[in-house]
Amino acid sequence: MSSDKTKINKNKSLRTTILPTWCPGCFNFQILSGVQNFLENEIKKGKKLDDFAIVSGIGCNSKIFDYLNLPGANTLHGRVPPTCTGIKLAKPKLKVFGFSGDGDAYAEGIEHTIHAARFNTDFTYIVHNNQVFALTLGQPTPVTEKGYIDKSNPSGNFLLPLNPLKLMLSSGASFVARVFANSEQVRDILEKSKNHKGFVFIEIIQPCLIFHHNTYENRFYNLQESGHNKEDLSQAFCKSEEFDYVSVESKIPLGIFYQKERETFQELKLDRRYNGKSKN
Repeated sequence: MSSDKTKINKNKSLRTTILPTWCPGCFNFQILSGVQNFLENEIKKGKKLDDFAIVSGIGCNSKIFDYLNLPGANTLHGRVPPTCTGIKLAKPKLKVFGFSGDGDAYAEGIEHTIHAARFNTDFTYIVHNNQVFALTLGQPTPVTEKGYIDKSNPSGNFLLPLNPLKLMLSSGASFVARVFANSEQVRDILEKSKNHKGFVFIEIIQPCLIFHHNTYENRFYNLQESGHNKEDLSQAFCKSEEFDYVSVESKIPLGIFYQKERETFQELKLDRRYNGKSKN
């Protein structure tokens, strides 16, 4: 935790006085606004700042740690999920939010992301996906489309991207959603997921204005408005395949792909501790 934020944490306001250093117009501002609006609504309902915790990794997105006056940790590259797990085990009553970029979550941290879903650890993992390593000037990540050209790949990226939603569904995540980097969408998905007990995975499609400014106009549609059954895992897999992170023409579903509660890592751990065996 930075010394500046440590001093500011003595105050009661949600936002710190640290000025954001994101590029002008960056969609991270929209994400910050959505998260802030959600938290402010929760505080109006009686929650306190100390009821929440925030964890971030490395990348442009992770600067959000400095702008929200919440306890937590700015941790190592790719290590957001295990840090969230440790906080939740130590302080079970905290509502824990982890923030990563696609490089943080799907490259350095891919193993931790998979096992957080498998364990069904009770925290919310928000992945800002702009399909590049923006902070280090635009190298491809595991979700960058084939053919993408940058200084490290002058002949174009030759690898197909992975599909993180399919990966999360197959790894056992009990809540899987995708939204666009719009403050209202971010606020609404946090509202819809706040009472879910278990691992909440939220991917936010976020164009990078400098290195990866994709046009998504007229490509989005709302899963819940289309009649999607969020408790049907097979349907969730089918919907997750509609956008392959490559096509510039396919429709992109937004909303909750899958939601079905099961025992959390914390519950299973306590059950073994006190009963000597798991309920499963």
